[in-house]
Amino acid sequence: MIEEITLEGMLPEVFASESIPLSDVWKTDLKFRKGEFYLVEAASGGGKSSMCSFIYGARIDFQGRLLFDGTDTSGFSIDKWQKLRRESLAYLPQELSLFPELTAMQNIELKNSLTGYVEKGRIEEWLHVLGIDSRRDYPVGRMSVGQQQRVGLIRSVCQPFDFILLDEPVSHLDEENNRKAAELIMKEARRRGAGIISTSVGNPLLLENPTRLRL
Repeated sequence: MIEEITLEGMLPEVFASESIPLSDVWKTDLKFRKGEFYLVEAASGGGKSSMCSFIYGARIDFQGRLLFDGTDTSGFSIDKWQKLRRESLAYLPQELSLFPELTAMQNIELKNSLTGYVEKGRIEEWLHVLGIDSRRDYPVGRMSVGQQQRVGLIRSVCQPFDFILLDEPVSHLDEENNRKAAELIMKEARRRGAGIISTSVGNPLLLENPTRLRL
């Protein structure tokens, strides 16, 4: 279980020789707390995807420290990171990482088969809520980007988590579908007492009363 994520003086190494704008994230002491919602807004190239990758342990090319409940993650083993990704950290990357030849349901079930966390009936309900139940058996590669984002959102909550990282999760959704996606994510986060860390370059996930941060 992770109660608190701390970014202590963190800065992507690629920015080390640059003069960066004033930031709420880089080169600060920033704490993300379980149960709270955060919206990280940035211009393109500001490093929001890097931040998510650092927290998820997918990249380590940063200065400073990343701490989970006060413990420096630099000493974590591969097995430790894998356990955290199964039980504490959910992640929807900007590129979605869906399998285009598989259907929407197959992409979701592939994740759920690894965790056994969600009943199929709930997945069907989520597909209906997000308006893509009629596309459940379509290959993802034939779906629009907005539809793919909704598949990715459903897949991302098919596991336990203390924090969910969402990198530009609704960039191709209109306001109505954005709101439906936000309500689904917030409902699941509240049910689990989890935190949400969502990024945006202009079309933010419509979270209720998030702490807003600028990169």
